[in-house]
Order: sequence, then structure tokens, then C-alpha cells
Amino acid sequence: MSPEEQEKIIKQCVAENPLAQRQLYEAYAGRLYAVCLRYLNHREDAQEALSNTWIKVFDNISRFRFESALNTWMTKIAVRECLMMLRKKNVFFQSLNEDITQANYVLENHNDEVEYLQHIIESLPVGFRTVFNLYAIEGYGHKEIAEMLGISESTSKSQLSRARSILRKKVEQNVFNYER
Repeated sequence: MSPEEQEKIIKQCVAENPLAQRQLYEAYAGRLYAVCLRYLNHREDAQEALSNTWIKVFDNISRFRFESALNTWMTKIAVRECLMMLRKKNVFFQSLNEDITQANYVLENHNDEVEYLQHIIESLPVGFRTVFNLYAIEGYGHKEIAEMLGISESTSKSQLSRARSILRKKVEQNVFNYER
């Protein structure tokens, strides 16, 4: 969607034009759903976060100032919705020594490397996965992550380090098994 098309659709969405809202939804829903799935492993939770995201997008679209890409603005809303859901479920950082056995299930027959990486990221404990996504995928710094999650910067760094360690081991395991 060109910037001109985006601006036109945004103006129509501000005027609550249902056709423009549907067009915006159809253009970005898939991407935003993928963001929600990155944070929330359950489809139902991801769908709820996506619904909440769209409500906030349409309620606040008049505040969009074209200072960033529309996709970036909506992604930030989706990430915040996912983090709010995780906070409500109180699943963050129950312990720095989270049981990582849930990250150790064997992933077999993944021919597609991207799919394999997505699966091992999804298999990380919630705290590790959330910090990893915020840092490595969304591009936030440790100070921002600490503020968003209500943790210290050192906890953010520790969670990222442990997530990377688990991911490295899983990737090395897969490469070793593949080479046999």
C-alpha cells in the first residue's frame, strides 16, 4: 500500500468509513496476527489480542501522525496488547530459574528453516520468549524492555542471554542431527 493510499484510507477510517476500515484490516490483519502469535502461543489468546489491537487502532487512528510507518505504529499497539495479556495471566518471570524443560521438546522433520526457528522460539518459556522477541525482533533496548515489563535491565539482559543459549543449543542440535 503506497503512502498516498495509506493516507487516504486513514482519513476515511477517521471518518469511520466501514469500507476503509475493512480495507485496512485486510491489508494488515495477517501481519498483526503473526506478531500476536510470536508472543502468545495459543491461537485463542492471539486472536483476542488481535481483536483488542484493532479496537485500539480504530479508536486511535485519528492520533496517527505519519511520524512512523503505519505498520510500525500498529505493531507497537499489538505488542502492547500481547504484553497486557501476559501480565493479566501473571506468567512473566515467575522465577529466573524457570523450568526450561518446556523448551526441550524435540522438533523433528522441519524442512523449512524459518518454520523450525519459529517453533524453537515459540518453545521458549514465556519470559525468555518475550524478551527475545522485544529485543531481537522488535528492536527495543534493555532499558525500554525493563520499563515495559516492570523488570530490571539486568533481568532483561539475563533473560535474553538464556534465550539465546537455548536457541543456540537447539539450532546446533538440529544441525548435528541433520549432518548424521
